[in-house]
Amino acid sequence: MANRNERTFIMVKPDGVQRALISVVMCRFENRGLKLIAAKLVAPKQDHFEHHYADHKGKAFFNGLVRFMLSGPVFAMVWQGTNAVKVGRSLVGETNPVNSLPGTIRGDYCLEMGRNVIHASDTVENAEKEISLWFNTNELLTYTRADEKFVYEV
Repeated sequence: MANRNERTFIMVKPDGVQRALISVVMCRFENRGLKLIAAKLVAPKQDHFEHHYADHKGKAFFNGLVRFMLSGPVFAMVWQGTNAVKVGRSLVGETNPVNSLPGTIRGDYCLEMGRNVIHASDTVENAEKEISLWFNTNELLTYTRADEKFVYEV
């Protein structure tokens, strides 16, 4: 049986916030059947973004990425449901929007990799690390959505 409690971290980046795409992103995740269990609009400091993107440290784009992420608020979210990480990545599209299919968030709203609107966890392990970096455990809600019996098989 699939893990209906799998969680993924999704972040609307400064370009997505400035372009008023938060509701578009949330709608896509809700329509797919994932459940929002945490969300907040935040403006973290440099060290937070350096920690979040630590796997890219030393790469040519790292400093520019961190600088861009500091340019405005971001909208951090945790979504839960069966295959949440895989589903999230499929909704978001490829990192480079040129390779993203129409119907994905990046395929519909992005042109360049440095302005790709959204971050999505790439593995369950990374999702858990990112969630713990961005949210305290008391910020992660547990509840039953009224439509769950229509989303999940019994």
